[in-house]
Amino acid sequence: MKIYFANALFSQADINYNAQLAAQIRHLSPQIDLYLPQENNDINDKQAYADSKMIAQADTEKLLASDLVIAILDGNTIDNGVASEIGVAYAQKIPIIGLYTDTRQQGASNQQKLDALSQVAENQFHYVNLYTTGLIKLNGTIVNNEADLLTAIKQKLN
Repeated sequence: MKIYFANALFSQADINYNAQLAAQIRHLSPQIDLYLPQENNDINDKQAYADSKMIAQADTEKLLASDLVIAILDGNTIDNGVASEIGVAYAQKIPIIGLYTDTRQQGASNQQKLDALSQVAENQFHYVNLYTTGLIKLNGTIVNNEADLLTAIKQKLN
């Protein structure tokens, strides 16, 4: 199974997280062929040069050849590149599993947090773009922890 891993890759934290999670995914099965864009030095060696067309062509080629897309949705907003990759995957009917681990999603039954929604600038929850998440849900699922992500990938393998 070919899997495309979509996440930001511009901070050391992103790079480390991507590598760690990619290793867990690869460990699931020898059948998994995972493409992690940050490992493609032809386009992502930041000491070298790759223009926008080179990056778009290289990543889109791998995306279109994939059987599954893993999209990390965390951050202040969904990373622009990840949102684009979700759109391409949706248009090509490639299944998507979104991973959204933001801790602000917790406490949905806490009445004080719910009451705060009626106060100006007191939203206790994080907003994720509904159009982008809708594309995922129309063609896949969103999970909120790594264990559920790995389980969902295993289910796709079977």
